[in-house]
Amino acid sequence: MAAAVPAVNRFLGTGVRRGGLCMEKRATSRDVARVAGVSQSTVSFVFTGREGISEATRERVLHAAAELNYRPNLAARSMRTQRTGRVAVLMTVSALNPQDLLHGVTDAAGEAGYVVEVVYVPGDPGARSVRIGELVDSRQYEGILSFTPLRTPSTAAEDTVVLSLSEFDEEMHMTGEFTDARPVVEMMERLAELGHTRFLHITGSLTYPSAVARRDAYLATVERLGATSLGVIEGDWSAATGYATVAGLPDDTPPFALIAANDLVATGALRAAVLRGWSVPGDLSITGWDDTDQSAYLVPSLTTVVQDREALGANAMRRLVAAIRREPVPEPATGLQHVVWRESVGAPRA
Repeated sequence: MAAAVPAVNRFLGTGVRRGGLCMEKRATSRDVARVAGVSQSTVSFVFTGREGISEATRERVLHAAAELNYRPNLAARSMRTQRTGRVAVLMTVSALNPQDLLHGVTDAAGEAGYVVEVVYVPGDPGARSVRIGELVDSRQYEGILSFTPLRTPSTAAEDTVVLSLSEFDEEMHMTGEFTDARPVVEMMERLAELGHTRFLHITGSLTYPSAVARRDAYLATVERLGATSLGVIEGDWSAATGYATVAGLPDDTPPFALIAANDLVATGALRAAVLRGWSVPGDLSITGWDDTDQSAYLVPSLTTVVQDREALGANAMRRLVAAIRREPVPEPATGLQHVVWRESVGAPRA
């Protein structure tokens, strides 16, 4: 006897054969309404942001839509409501890898029934302002999200919401929540508890506000702990800087703790230490920043700082959607950084 077919497959499991190919039936708002136990108009209201829908009902509809892999017909919705169902995220070409940020953005937009388009804009502020004016005037998007400060044109269309955040500067250098240097303090305090009294810091490029904040936190913490600083080396975020710094230290430098600007710097420092015969963490404890993919698999694994860019992107998109729908806007995301303790940190050798 055939097994019972799950509810979701009542709509998606039966294919329509065309030209020898089996085409899956696309779920409709009626299917979503049936699974969620609501009316078809309620499904429409949820995806168009209509007021008066309870949070419980909204969650039930969104859950059913996710089960059925339902996506609204944006063309039809646009004709009915004069809404395009599209939002734009502005990015500038920079050294930043926006992958995690955009994952959060697109997931949150999809939950709300919007399609995201990433639009790269010029780095020059004047040219960027002109481009933004063109995007707003086109009325292609219900909302435009920027993670950098914008000068919104005074002639902006009233039906296009522009949300300009200050998480990054015009060069996509972090300026918001991610410039919080408290993890530096936390790591140094723990190292001091383990018995470290001597520290060295390799910075990132000091054109970045985050690098300046971490350097200042390092210096203030050294002074507060009554520790010894072996120096502040201005770096460029590269593994080569970490390698060259540790390779060039005097033989009698250990034991000490190195606060590296990021995981790349820390990785270079770790290699130089191993080649010199210095044990990690016995002779040298090392900390990084960013929790890059390889950091947990180094030998020893690297103590580092996680930055939840995906949560930042999701929160930003939810704020944009709320502004479009004239709903209460969520508070900005906080608590996006935390230390991950691994094997590269330990008590110094006697």
